[in-house]
Amino acid sequence: MTRPNLALTVALFLSVGLPAGVFAQDRPSPRPGEEVQDSAPTFGLAGPYLAARMAAVESDFRAAARYFAQAVAHDPGDAYLEDSALVAFCSAGGIERAVKFAAEMEERGDGTELSRLVHSADLVHQGKWDDLLERTDPENASPRQARDRDLMVSMIRAWALMGAGRASEALALLEEMSGNPEVAPMVNYHLALARALVGDYESAATLLSDRATGSHVLGYMARAEVLAQLERRDEAIGLLNELQGLDAEPQLMELRDRLQAGEQVGFDVVRTPADGIAQVFLTFATALASSSNPEPLSLIHARLASWLSPDMAEARLMVAQLLQEHQQFELAEQEYETLRRKGQMRPVAELTRIEALAQAEHHAEAEKAALSLTAAYPELPQAWIALGDLLRQQQKFAQAVPAYDKALTMLQDAPAQARWFPLYARGIALERSGQFARAEKDLLAAIEIRPDQASLLNYLGYSWIDRGENLDRALDMIRQAVRLSPDDGYILDSLAWAYYRLGRYSEAVVPMEQAIGTMAADPLVNDHLGDIYWKVGRKREAEIQWKRALSLDPDSNDDVDADRIRAKLERGLDAVLADEGDTDSLSPAQANAPTTQQALD
Repeated sequence: MTRPNLALTVALFLSVGLPAGVFAQDRPSPRPGEEVQDSAPTFGLAGPYLAARMAAVESDFRAAARYFAQAVAHDPGDAYLEDSALVAFCSAGGIERAVKFAAEMEERGDGTELSRLVHSADLVHQGKWDDLLERTDPENASPRQARDRDLMVSMIRAWALMGAGRASEALALLEEMSGNPEVAPMVNYHLALARALVGDYESAATLLSDRATGSHVLGYMARAEVLAQLERRDEAIGLLNELQGLDAEPQLMELRDRLQAGEQVGFDVVRTPADGIAQVFLTFATALASSSNPEPLSLIHARLASWLSPDMAEARLMVAQLLQEHQQFELAEQEYETLRRKGQMRPVAELTRIEALAQAEHHAEAEKAALSLTAAYPELPQAWIALGDLLRQQQKFAQAVPAYDKALTMLQDAPAQARWFPLYARGIALERSGQFARAEKDLLAAIEIRPDQASLLNYLGYSWIDRGENLDRALDMIRQAVRLSPDDGYILDSLAWAYYRLGRYSEAVVPMEQAIGTMAADPLVNDHLGDIYWKVGRKREAEIQWKRALSLDPDSNDDVDADRIRAKLERGLDAVLADEGDTDSLSPAQANAPTTQQALD
């Protein structure tokens, strides 16, 4: 047997970086004997080629597939264009189109590494095991293929032997591969699946008992199902009950419930050799997703896994998550919708999805997803926290409070560490909706749990300063927050503004200038620095900061009053404060509280 590619192997189960180096990034050099052709595209090629490249850069896979197909039509046989089209077809989910395209490339003798991979997947899909065995036979490999032969080819061949009815040869090949300690955990997992598929549950159970072999969702499911075949149901139930986060894995919970109810449980983690090869693709997709240059390999392998085994929720979920990372939310939503329709919604994945949608400012879709998650899992506190966070981020503070109420009610008997963040988040929502008494109680409770959280200390400290309450403790909190996060511009701004509100203008200059150093494009910080400069007599510099604040789209920040800044430029800060009753600074009595300096020192 050819030695597996060890660099690739290490990445698989240990999540070590993996060089992508599979698809050409530039047009190929001419073959020996070929003349160098002018590489400038023709008029008919230039448009679709440039459009395809732009779409690929933006991860718009469907557009890239369309334009690369047009480019190939203008320049058939170009290996770079054909490979790029295949990448786009697979990434967009057009596997049937990719299969046809790859077959045409193979028939012309223009095959690439990717076309061979896709064509091999098609042979699996059609159950043409003998053809696949011929393609993976070491005797038929070119010198380069033999030299670069890697773990994936060997594993696909083992499952192809199973498909061809040559189980003993398949098991022998996997046994031989498992002799290499660097690949043993992953190979032993597939060896266990293969042994279970032929009814050797005792051997499968022994192999799966090694945590390194199956310490993932499919591995735990396989082990529990194998134990059930051996009438070791209690052991299987115990295995599942001991899993941390079991309530977030509906498939494992359903299996546990069926085992407890005494229902018939078969072994169906893999039902066919095609399922086994799908798991090979999924394993590689997982490893490649964690590599230093995962694009586009991880998504392609996940797509092929999902195509070969449409009921494998883990493969579809990985496709959805990778698409989401590429900001392809419409394509990702198709996969998530399929998971929901099949009853395979995964709370952890949904939470990640909601967060990604919110970060991309797809608030309507995020809110819909959060409401769906709370409806499907009403007893899951993380779902209510996600809904509360989403509403809070949209400044729907009063609406966010009931969501946090539900979460905290469910967490009342949970460890304290599970409660600090929802307490903090509810405190913000309460404070911003005008319920400071309740907010203060929540924030103090959160600080008692996590006194090392800089943002939490800063929030309550500044709230007290802003209200003219608990000045000593408030300033101490903000100073502590600065010590914990000395480069956080928001916290530096809070410290400077606290000095300002106390009338200690000269002390406010340095931290506010430090805040500007980290947040130069923030209109609020520029506005604050202008006010501080004015108060220390640097009026020309103050005007420059106010003008800069106006140039930074102040209307995008709800805490910035553009009209007030214009008034300061026209009439000066003192006149504006006089009109307002000097609400921006605290009284001298508050500013000179006896122990304030002690707190600052």
